[in-house]
Amino acid sequence: MRTLWRAPYAGPHFRASYDRILTATATMLVNNKTIHIEWGDCDPLGIVYFPRYFEFFDACTNALFEQAGLPKQELLRKYEIAGIPLVDARCRFILPSAFGDRVNVESAITKWGTSSFSVEHRLYKGELLAVEGFETRVWVVREPLDPRGIRSQTIPQELIDRFGPIEPEP
Repeated sequence: MRTLWRAPYAGPHFRASYDRILTATATMLVNNKTIHIEWGDCDPLGIVYFPRYFEFFDACTNALFEQAGLPKQELLRKYEIAGIPLVDARCRFILPSAFGDRVNVESAITKWGTSSFSVEHRLYKGELLAVEGFETRVWVVREPLDPRGIRSQTIPQELIDRFGPIEPEP
């Protein structure tokens, strides 16, 4: 067993009572993506405007699937799905990021449901945890009788297997 995520920063900008430490086997797929904070990512105070984190995390989810061998276009084509839309998204902001920073995002799927899955993102500035992002996404196909409609569908086991096992929570 190894700790999937780095130990959280326990200084004044972070709660010492951390929700949980995620553990996983060495085969669980974790994607690392470096992001360079650009001027356009920032608000008038010079820190990242909060909606940009949701865009970063969306790109990181796509990168996670790409690392599993399924770039988004191939994912849509191979499984004949309409997409993997968000049904829940939230962030916890711990430290601000600013223009010129280089941050690293670690992303992993932490839970599989029948037709949904959860993704967790941890954005680091150096060794310090700056932002946590949480997404719930649904595996959807087009509704046959309504071309604009969508419905959930069971996630193929073959796809789940590409991401490796997830350890149960204690």
